[in-house]
Amino acid sequence: MKLATVYLDGRTVVARIDGSRATLLDAFRDVGDLLTQGGLPHAGSAEGASLDVANLQFAPVVMNPGKIVCVGLNYRTHILEMKRELPEYPVLFAKFSDSLLAAGDTIPLPPESNEVDWEGELAVIIGSTVRRADDATAAEAIAGYSVANDVSFRDWQFRTREWLQGKAWDASLPLGPVMATPEEIPDEAYVTTHVNGVEKQRGDIHDLVHSPVDLVRYISTITTLRPGDVIITGTPGGVGHARTPAEYLKPGDVVSVTIDGIGTLENPVAREEL
Repeated sequence: MKLATVYLDGRTVVARIDGSRATLLDAFRDVGDLLTQGGLPHAGSAEGASLDVANLQFAPVVMNPGKIVCVGLNYRTHILEMKRELPEYPVLFAKFSDSLLAAGDTIPLPPESNEVDWEGELAVIIGSTVRRADDATAAEAIAGYSVANDVSFRDWQFRTREWLQGKAWDASLPLGPVMATPEEIPDEAYVTTHVNGVEKQRGDIHDLVHSPVDLVRYISTITTLRPGDVIITGTPGGVGHARTPAEYLKPGDVVSVTIDGIGTLENPVAREEL
């Protein structure tokens, strides 16, 4: 099953996506609200108005997550290209709800940064409240998966040893367009990033150093995870900063991130309007 949050008549509602058709689930403001209210088991059979998917305007799949926990250095190829060692523990940092963008939204390039980079990533959406989860509980807590682009500001990220200031900018996390429940993910699935139609990244989402279950278990040891919380699991090799010469996003670019079983997240790039 695939669920999205869409704009409709000045509000947001959940839509179940079935091929080219979308069924509106008016009782829920967004996918996070649906998860909080325990609506996921019934979403597959719920009835509502039907619309053509082509006519939808997507919102971020979760509008106001209580937590957005991101993982750095979680694909072997990316770790090697950044000239680092495989981490024993997950490298964690945070983004905030103000960072969220929807599929189709413009990624703004702020005047303060000249090194804005792409990072296509698998996002984990939490469906139940967990603390100190074991493997089984962690797996059960995963409501589904989405597509993310962890837009990164490298000239700010590497000012210090801590990454937050290069990662938590407003409007720097496209998320969506849908959340796919776990059975939608095939055994062979890749995250692929294109910039202006040119492939930049490709990585097997099953080849993470720390898997989604590992991450839920580890993070829930530190803090309670709740329905609608988001974990961004890391990016494969091919980021612009690691290229020779380095490549960064510029006005007019279009970035698309595709994950098998979920879909494609596409966003244009433009100078930020101050």
